[in-house]
Amino acid sequence: MRNATLKQLRAVAAIVETGSVTGAAKRLNVTPPAVTMQVQLLEQYLGLPLLDRAGDRFQPSAAGREVLAATARIEQALADCGAALDSMKGLRSGRVSVGLVSTAKYFVPAALGAFTRTHPGIDVVLTVGNREAIIAGLRADAIDVAIMGRPPLDIEVDKTLIGDHPHVLIAPADHPLLGRRILPTVLASSTFMSREPGSGTRGLMERFFQQSGIEPRIGMEIDSNETIKQAVMAGLGLAFISAHTIAAEVADGRLAVLDVEGLPEVRQWFVVKRSAKRLTPPAAALTEFLARRGPEFLPDTLHLPGVAEARAAREAQRREAEAAEGQARDGA
Repeated sequence: MRNATLKQLRAVAAIVETGSVTGAAKRLNVTPPAVTMQVQLLEQYLGLPLLDRAGDRFQPSAAGREVLAATARIEQALADCGAALDSMKGLRSGRVSVGLVSTAKYFVPAALGAFTRTHPGIDVVLTVGNREAIIAGLRADAIDVAIMGRPPLDIEVDKTLIGDHPHVLIAPADHPLLGRRILPTVLASSTFMSREPGSGTRGLMERFFQQSGIEPRIGMEIDSNETIKQAVMAGLGLAFISAHTIAAEVADGRLAVLDVEGLPEVRQWFVVKRSAKRLTPPAAALTEFLARRGPEFLPDTLHLPGVAEARAAREAQRREAEAAEGQARDGA
């Protein structure tokens, strides 16, 4: 690949994205024969076909998919370089790509709005998906930073804490179990609206019920928190969900939180980057901003059952850990 040119790589990518040589030529502002020549030269150099025809469209061959992945990394590296050069003039321009797990959209846009008002010349590009999709974006360097609740274990990452992220069980506002503390086993016969496999919320729910000795009955798998909330309001079942997604509905009396022993399950929100990736100054500035001011934008959940107590317990554990660490240092 050492002698491959950027024109050749972009020609292949443009054909795949548009489906045709004509479409690629329009995108690249060149003639169709010029696009064809660039692809042919690259195929001759590599000794492998890069494109297959499927009906009236082109799609990448196995070799073509490898070339496309490399092209995407090259384009991202060029974008990062441009942002770094722009930043040498100060944070007056640049670009940062942010990946959000879908639950984070309930507070991150407000935080990003405050960041862009502070740095109006920086473009923020958002990608929203479930946990698996965002991790894939991190691995491929398609995003600079991700905002998520549980950093991946299969790639080396650096994480910066934003704040607590409680998870609760929600029910219709007239549910008969409201108003009293219940054991998880009481819910064994209940029907649950659940996020899809691959979602961080789904994994957390499964761990909670497994620890409680319960196999939840899943009535529906839904890839949208909004739809899950509507289903619970309609009386179709209960749901294990991020407390940050339900603040408005609980305040309006459309949903309620069950007081279940062992809940809330409290995780944290983090800004995550791949350890080997060098952040551009705009991305580094955003990470610092979210660490410093991110908690301001988290929805208020202290009034929900068990949340204040869970926070107090975590704070007490933190203080004990700090005291033990101090004693160990003094003893050394």
